[in-house]
Parts: sequence; structure tokens; C-alpha cells
Amino acid sequence: MAKSGLEVLKERGFVQQCTDMDALEKLMDSERVTFYVGVDPTGASLHIGHMVPFFAMHHLQKAGHRPIAVVGGGTSMIGDPSGKSDMRKMLTIEQINENASSIKDQLGKIIDFGEDQAIMVNNYDWLGGLNYLSFLRDIGIHFSVNRMLSFEAYKQRLEKGLNFIEFNYQLLQSYDFLKLNQDYGCKLQMGGDDQWGNIVAGMELIRRVEGPEAEAIGLTFPLVTRADGKKMGKTEKGAVFLDPSMFSPYEFFQYWRNVADADVGKFLKFFTFLEIEEIAELEKLEGSDINVAKERLAFEQTRIIHGEEEAAKALEAAKAAFTSGGGEGAMDKDSIPSVDVPSSEIEAGIGIMDLFARTGLCSSRGEARRLVQQGGARVNEVQISDIDAVVGSDAVVDGEILLKAGKKRYFRVVVID
Repeated sequence: MAKSGLEVLKERGFVQQCTDMDALEKLMDSERVTFYVGVDPTGASLHIGHMVPFFAMHHLQKAGHRPIAVVGGGTSMIGDPSGKSDMRKMLTIEQINENASSIKDQLGKIIDFGEDQAIMVNNYDWLGGLNYLSFLRDIGIHFSVNRMLSFEAYKQRLEKGLNFIEFNYQLLQSYDFLKLNQDYGCKLQMGGDDQWGNIVAGMELIRRVEGPEAEAIGLTFPLVTRADGKKMGKTEKGAVFLDPSMFSPYEFFQYWRNVADADVGKFLKFFTFLEIEEIAELEKLEGSDINVAKERLAFEQTRIIHGEEEAAKALEAAKAAFTSGGGEGAMDKDSIPSVDVPSSEIEAGIGIMDLFARTGLCSSRGEARRLVQQGGARVNEVQISDIDAVVGSDAVVDGEILLKAGKKRYFRVVVID
């Protein structure tokens, strides 16, 4: 017997809180439930930290339910204070719309937006033209300031200062749930656990406007952190973006390949579509064998986000670069990030710190200096320990120079005429 969508979410660890689990189970057993997840387009690309709700959305869609992906073109103009210690940077309408367009394509890799499948909407369509006085009279009247201040998100921000525009965010997100309930029959809102207060407020608004018998349920997911306690999807360079121009498929693969042993099982459940039984077998691996599970995690995540071809290229490059049998000549060079440098610059000679700082291996000369001093810089697999070293034409092999930082990060300098 096939598992229900809710059973899949539970066994994979997605469920943190639910306003009424019994009611949700009965509802999903009896009908095709329309549900929604929202994301504010505050950047040009989603990063992997955004994606837990959308992977959950995939599993519920697979079980027969109908997702609505809400791109928050309207709410982005305010910024959600939940989980934030400071106010977000304000964006223009043009920036928001450009970001929203990019995000639509990225979500399509997780969710099926085919005919009679998922729906994608932009909340600017109904928030952008709101009459302020009418909104306060019709919607604001249902909100208690005391009740809003009881939610953890606002408690935290009050300590540093919460401005009035952010205070309105909960009203707008609640109005989203009401509109989706009225227009699409949406009965479930899902999101990260920091959204609990906003979700509950939306449910209460629906029942105040539509009547106490109106069906509205909230479900939240755990806020995913790494085993070391740091935020999921962050690296020394910044966020692990889905846009390949911001974070290359090879780097993306390596991020997943290098996760901590303690995180592998959890991430396989959250960020792949592998069956739970196969994941259970991979979780049994110990010692050096756990690298098999890490490699599978990296391949599956890269395949989902960047496609089968890019995943295969990244896997081949990683095997060549990081296994004892692989050498420089065996690498799939096209899978390793690169930068073009004119031959005239190489002939004149480039300082080792300047060269590393021009790649994705180091963000600055200071970081490059530390890398060299700590013995982590290599040129064509030769360790460089002199911060004043100069890389010239004698380092060029087949038109390229291979740089390495630490044990596992490579970068190609492609010499051009």
C-alpha cells in the first residue's frame, strides 16, 4: 500500500509543528488538498537554505495534492522580520520582479507546474493595488496587537527595534492565506518553523472572515542546521546559490560531498528524492565507506538542481581529483571552475596572492596570504609557501595553470591570447 504524503513527510523528518495533525490526516485522506508555500524574491537566486519547504511540497504533490508556490513580490517590499535580527534591505519593484522571474525557473526543478499540477502566483497581484484604508478596516480589525507581540518573531525584534512597516508583514501574509483560500480553495499553509506565528495568524483570519467552520491548517518544518550548529547552505564564500552563475555546479557538488558525516542521513532525507529504504542502507555506512553516501547525496542534489549532465561531469571531476588513482591528467577539466587570464599577464608574472584572490578559492589577498602561510596553496600540485612567489609562463601546462586550495578545492587559470 502506497504511503500517504503526510506519512512520507513524517518519516523523512519534515514535520516540526502542526496546528491540528488529526484534522490534516483526515483531510488528506478524503480529498486532493490545495496547499501553499511562499518565498520572498529578495535575491536574484534561491539558495539551498530556502529549499526544505519545496522538497516537502514535491512529496505532497507526488502523493496527489495540489501545490501553490507563492512568489512574494508584494511582501518583499516590506520584508519579513521573522528570524531576522535586523531589517531587510528595501528593494525596488523592478528588482523584486526581476528576482521573481529567476526564482520561477528554479522552483520548476523541484515542482511540476504542468497542466492541472502546481500553480505559481505572485502576491503583488493582490497586494500591490490594496487601498490602505479599506485594508485596515476590513483586515486590520481582526488583529490584536497584544496577540501579535506574543509571537517569538516579534519578541526577538522588539529588543533591537521593530519598525511599523515590518509590523504589517503578518497582516499581509495572513491576507495571502485568506486570498488563496477564497480563490483556490487552499486549506494548508506550510513553511519553516520561524513562520509559525504568521501561519497561525492567517488561519485565524480565515476563520474570522469565512466563519469558524472554515478549514485552515498550518504545518511547519524544522529549521535545518549543520551538525556543527552553523546555518545550512552557508560557506566561507557565502550562500550556496542555485544559480550556476553564482555558484558553479562543480562547487555545488563539492558542498554536498564535503558535508559532515553526522549530516549525511538527514540531508539525504530532506534534499533528495531517494526512497527511504535506500537512504536507510546508506545511513548504515561507517568509516571511509560513508564517502559513498556523501557522493550519492552530492550527485542527487546536483542532478536535481543542475541536471544529469552537470552532475555526471562534477562526479567525474571529483573522482579524478580526490581519489588516489586520479591525477591531473585524468580530470574532466570542464567541470572545474576557471578564470581566463591574458598570456601577457602570465608572461609578466602574477604574485601568488593576487592570482589566488582572482579565483573563487580566496575572497581577498588577505585570505590568500593566510592560505599560503598555512601551507594550503598549490600550483600544479606543487606547494607554495612563499607569499612573495610569482607565477609565470613556466607554470603553464597545456594552456592552463591548476590551482589548489586545501585538500579538495581546485581552480583553473586558462591562459588566453
